[in-house]
Amino acid sequence: MPCYIVAAVQMTSTGDKTENQELAQRLVTEAAGRGASMVVLPELFNCLAPPATIVSNAESVPGPTSSLMSELARKLEITLVAGSLAERCEDDKIYNTSLLFGPSGDLLARYRKLHLFDIDLPGEVTFRESEFMSFGDRVVVTDTAVGRIGQATCYDLRFPELFRLLVDQGAEVIVIPAAFAMATGRDHWEVLLRARAIENQCFVIAPNQIGHHGKNLHTYGRSMIIDPWGTVLAKAKDGCGNVFAEIDFDQLTQIRRQLPCLQHRRPLDRFSLPLNE
Repeated sequence: MPCYIVAAVQMTSTGDKTENQELAQRLVTEAAGRGASMVVLPELFNCLAPPATIVSNAESVPGPTSSLMSELARKLEITLVAGSLAERCEDDKIYNTSLLFGPSGDLLARYRKLHLFDIDLPGEVTFRESEFMSFGDRVVVTDTAVGRIGQATCYDLRFPELFRLLVDQGAEVIVIPAAFAMATGRDHWEVLLRARAIENQCFVIAPNQIGHHGKNLHTYGRSMIIDPWGTVLAKAKDGCGNVFAEIDFDQLTQIRRQLPCLQHRRPLDRFSLPLNE
């Protein structure tokens, strides 16, 4: 089976959509120029700021940013995961939507974030996505030129049942665009990413935001690419840029054959809980 070079893009997005789009285009173009067949942008790559600014910059899909990303994928002939952006919905809220484009520029999939990040750690981070975002309602796995791709976004990382659904639908690579907070990222980011890769025996590509995006959100960075054994193939340093790794589907097949834990699962709904004595 083939090997591919993939890239995770690390950004410090702000409320300036034009500036963010220009940086994203430059980094994606740079990644493609270094041989990446698939490039993944971070969460809310085109606008990450206080909630009112995110909402005011929301777009329809198709819209300006999605059209720009479609054309970029077509021009560079790559598979492009356009991180996520704020998508307008019918009420006053938005969806946090991740778009997957093929090398022809076609929109292959649209994933709306299922789990919304509501947290209040005094002195650390306060953010309530549910106040201005609507919940997604679909699990998304898509056949692409670089394997079968499952999609998740940031806070989804904490919910292993979603990832098991993705692998049940045949996911070989799971992309996790994120704006993972500094307060939790320094202890949980790598541990959770490696766990999701190990337990589902799949590649994980996790581009993260880094830096300050307003007074209440400081993101952790350390964008990563991880193999199905849980080995970190690439980890970003501080600052904006790309990290690269080769993903080898023969390795995935070998790991699943030699340690067939996915085949050893037993449907737990067949078992009853013991009665309290």
